Amino acid sequence: MKITIESNNPDEMTFTLSDAPVSFANLVRRYAINSVPVFAISEVSIYENNSSFFDEYITHRLGLIPLSVPQKAKEGEEVTLMLDVTGPGIIYAESLKSTDKNVDPVYPKMPIIKLLDDQNVRMECKAVLAPGRVHARHQPGMVAYEKNGDSFKFKIESYGQMTAEMILKKALANIKESAENVESSLEE
Repeated sequence: MKITIESNNPDEMTFTLSDAPVSFANLVRRYAINSVPVFAISEVSIYENNSSFFDEYITHRLGLIPLSVPQKAKEGEEVTLMLDVTGPGIIYAESLKSTDKNVDPVYPKMPIIKLLDDQNVRMECKAVLAPGRVHARHQPGMVAYEKNGDSFKFKIESYGQMTAEMILKKALANIKESAENVESSLEE
């Protein structure tokens, strides 16, 4: 097997995988999407919401905000973010205040909702570091490939929590770990 990197920037990476079966190409794609953990808001406690938006609508939007992932974060870690704002105005992701200075919205100017005069929203959000197999909001990006003869042209697009290259490296490390676990269980 051989990987040839064609382009690599923080948000997007393209490479060609040669001399590999289609099953391995699909394994790489699935592991990149489903096994690389990222932070996402998974629970929201609503203390006040007198806006015109339903609680569920705001909660759904909060769950889709990409959050940064510290290098040493461990799967299952939790971080609390508070949202306490009063209108009028557009409320952006930067209004979320995190208990961990290393976990905050990747795109601070991502709009959440628009509040009118005297409308308030006060919520406590719990973000969990989990892989995409738990829920789609925990996917680090999009990964696709195109089969060209005996090779596969991959494209990885990061949602911003980590670089596209880091998604690939973590996916490959998880594949290796899974293979070693299977191997050790066969030896027992």
